[in-house]
Amino acid sequence: MTDGPGESKAVLHTSRLLLREWRDSDRAPFAEMNCDPLVMRYFPGLMERRASDAFVDRLQELHECLGYTLWVVEVIDSERGTTPFAGFTGLMPPTFDPPFEHCEPVAEVGWRLLPQWWGLGIATEGARASIAHGFDVVRLPEILSFTVVTNTRSRAVMERIGMHLAGEFDHPRAQSDAHWKRHALYRMNPTDPRT
Repeated sequence: MTDGPGESKAVLHTSRLLLREWRDSDRAPFAEMNCDPLVMRYFPGLMERRASDAFVDRLQELHECLGYTLWVVEVIDSERGTTPFAGFTGLMPPTFDPPFEHCEPVAEVGWRLLPQWWGLGIATEGARASIAHGFDVVRLPEILSFTVVTNTRSRAVMERIGMHLAGEFDHPRAQSDAHWKRHALYRMNPTDPRT
């Protein structure tokens, strides 16, 4: 684990997962995931390969600068086997200016997994490890999470990891009729119980 932001880059381990840095070999499966309509249902749209690769570049930069990022989820033990790439989970600053009150630095816990790895608690396990790193190592003052209000699966993960609903907001980049405009906002503080 890292000694502090920017000093070294974290790699996290759980009983079933390795949350690690991005490799060039992750780009193709990540791009494939970003073109899956089921995975991208609650996002503005599918992501082309160039945009997908640019996102990986950004995540690598964040890891270098902050010591944390949205890490690749490698499954090392599960009832469905193992994989070097199941998706991502971790921490990053929002990609937009938040239209709600927040502490600085602002950090969101997030996840995105390939459908074949849904339903195993992998997002929950990875998010818990990410939150522990964010509070115990990076010393973040709070961690946020948000998703489209109708995304019940992600909202259930947020509640399972101990986050509490703090309200709703309209995503500042969404058009007025966009299906992804209205978001639910969840928060967690270092002193909140972790489940």
